[in-house]
Amino acid sequence: MSFAYSRHIHFRDTDAAGVVFFANYLALCHEAYEEALAAAGLEISAFFSANDLLVPIAKSSAEYLRPLRVGDRVRITLRPEPLSANSFAINFEITRLGSPEKIAARVRTEHVSTSARLRERVPLPAPLAAWVGQA
Repeated sequence: MSFAYSRHIHFRDTDAAGVVFFANYLALCHEAYEEALAAAGLEISAFFSANDLLVPIAKSSAEYLRPLRVGDRVRITLRPEPLSANSFAINFEITRLGSPEKIAARVRTEHVSTSARLRERVPLPAPLAAWVGQA
């Protein structure tokens, strides 16, 4: 299942050179991830607290293909990918909209389902597993 999220690049996203600061690509992707979970009916704060769950990012990688600037309109497309019973990846593609559309970055994050109380890996809860595509 893929999900698309659109937004403008804001001044706060950029650095002194006027382009999106490299670490903010991860922030943009995380924003899209939260929107995707909400669109799937997972109310984030209630879901995670009710399930004694943390889902930290264990690994990330990014490929920066072209700069993004203030005012650019972007679409962030994400595709979750199951990795194991307690982990998944999300593949993001950030596209600068306009004529023509251009892919600005590809980002991948890998997440591990962890008990907040025990601090050890646990299986993905059913709603999250369904969102990832494991159910």
